[in-house]
Amino acid sequence: MTTRLQYGTPAKIFHWLIVVLLAVQYPIGWLMPDLHPGTSPGASMTFHVSIGIAILVLTALRLAWRVTHPVAPESSLPAWQRLSSEAVHWLLYALVLATTISGWLFASFRGWSISFFYLVPLPMLASDNAAAGRTIDGLHQAMELALLVTIGLHVGAALVHIFVHRDRVMQRMLPG
Repeated sequence: MTTRLQYGTPAKIFHWLIVVLLAVQYPIGWLMPDLHPGTSPGASMTFHVSIGIAILVLTALRLAWRVTHPVAPESSLPAWQRLSSEAVHWLLYALVLATTISGWLFASFRGWSISFFYLVPLPMLASDNAAAGRTIDGLHQAMELALLVTIGLHVGAALVHIFVHRDRVMQRMLPG
């Protein structure tokens, strides 16, 4: 396995598809009507869960690609920046996977029958259990916030590299 200096096209495609889907996912989640006991999933919930499943699959593929096609840390960065960059990337993977799986679990604990964009029924990950659903919902919301904060740190660091350091670090993930 050769370590590359730049991210390849598949890594960039996975990254930017996930970015776009997360940019769509957060507003859908925030704008959905409140869910009360006995509420059936409507179109917004179906799309929210479907996009979450797409993000889950793309993140798993991106993670597999990263493990099998490693990219060397930017050698021009100080050691603390290389280490923190790696830590934030792994934290992003963990939070995206945990957030999407907890959302799927929440729908399962609610006893909902949900399909992937109304095309393919999604398997239930758990049985109907209102108490567990409330717990998972709280966990899901906490992870959403943690993920959003971590994304903010990631984007902030990228902007610092572009506008303050004016180095070429970001060129490694930009299209082209």
